[in-house]
Amino acid sequence: MDDHNIGTAPNYKNACIVMFGVNITWILVAIWAIWGLIAAMLLGLGVNHLIERGKVWAAQRQAASIRRGKQI
Repeated sequence: MDDHNIGTAPNYKNACIVMFGVNITWILVAIWAIWGLIAAMLLGLGVNHLIERGKVWAAQRQAASIRRGKQI
C-alpha cells in the first residue's frame, strides 16, 4: 500500500470551457423557444457582462493581493 505513488490531477480547464459553451447554447435555445429572441438576447448580454465584470474583479483582487505582498 505504501508504494502507491499519487500522481497529479488532470487539467479539466478545456473540458470545462467547452461544456460551458454547450450548456449556455442549449439554455439560450430553450429560452428563445419559450420566451422569444429578445429574452435570449438579454440573457446573453447579461452573461457577457458578468464574464467581463469578472475579469475586472479578478484584476482588482490581484492588485489588492500584490499591495498586501502576496501573489495569487
